[in-house]
Amino acid sequence: MKIALVTDAWRPQINGVVTTLVELVRQLEARGHEVLVIHPGLFRTRPCPGYAGIDLAVRPFRPLAQLLADWAPGAIHLATEGPLGWAARKYCLRNGLSFTTAFHTRFPEILQAAIRVPLAWGYALFRHFHRPSAGVMVPTRDVLNMLAQRGFRNLRQWTHGVDTQLFPFEPVTKTCTITGSLAHPVSLYVGRVSYEKNIEAFLQMNMPGTKVVCGVGPLEEGLKARYPHVRWLGILDRAVLADVYACADVFVFPSRSETFGLVMLEAMACGTPVAAFPVDGPKEVLGAHDGASAQGGALHEDLFQAVQEALRVPRYEARQRALQFTWDAAAEQFLGHLVPANRSVTTGRPVTESVTPLSSE
Repeated sequence: MKIALVTDAWRPQINGVVTTLVELVRQLEARGHEVLVIHPGLFRTRPCPGYAGIDLAVRPFRPLAQLLADWAPGAIHLATEGPLGWAARKYCLRNGLSFTTAFHTRFPEILQAAIRVPLAWGYALFRHFHRPSAGVMVPTRDVLNMLAQRGFRNLRQWTHGVDTQLFPFEPVTKTCTITGSLAHPVSLYVGRVSYEKNIEAFLQMNMPGTKVVCGVGPLEEGLKARYPHVRWLGILDRAVLADVYACADVFVFPSRSETFGLVMLEAMACGTPVAAFPVDGPKEVLGAHDGASAQGGALHEDLFQAVQEALRVPRYEARQRALQFTWDAAAEQFLGHLVPANRSVTTGRPVTESVTPLSSE
């Protein structure tokens, strides 16, 4: 099958959405599917305000329409709600094509934290974006339930995975190659140093040992100045990152607005238990639903308490939990949610007229 994947998040960006989509494409192509990734690198771009390193396509509709018309995909998936996602949505609706979408990131919370956009406004905009989707893929059941309560429809749960070969198990913590010996316990954060990540909940904790941060973002310089005792490692190659995970005693995930949190799985694959708040992403990753105990880490409303409990979790338990998430299963679930593109969004009947690139636009 020919699949068009439209995404505003792609290489060289480094984040969980990009990792998910790169792994998805690799799995789909291994199954014999042809995948056209329509990403910002194919267009004229400009930097995203407030987010250095993230470029957005500028006026992409006409070239995107031509790409889709030439490719004539059997299925269309809009992975993000940025300029490319909106342009592809417009093209599909104008040509009576069905498509699926995904809710990877809680951007309404980001907009509220960064520029004080009311949460209800952000969710109204996103509800409008996803309304014509034949299936909105969501990574956790709690986020799915939250979106349903906010009026989203056609929701489908789509889990994610982890490469357990790239992130091998270490039964005991090792000495980190790039930092040398560190005072234990080593507590690690990996992710964007940004508004929505709640990273100061980690940085402010008064605990012994060493705190390590891997990542960059708009808050980085200010936080470096305020927390000079923290080891700031910036962005690392994924193989080097695996080495850093393996040197940590605990992985601290302070975000309260994450839809999933792939970095938790990566840490757990290396044997590093996770400490987090009992919110959507961590609950899914640690299997803490319906009164079940967390597996591979600890959840607590007091993040310091979660860290103390996670430090007592055997490393093999973290690895065992990570093994329950595979990219193979994620790809199969994704394929099951796709719909044929040549069905009318409103009637479900095949579209008989030819698809045009709307070159007059």
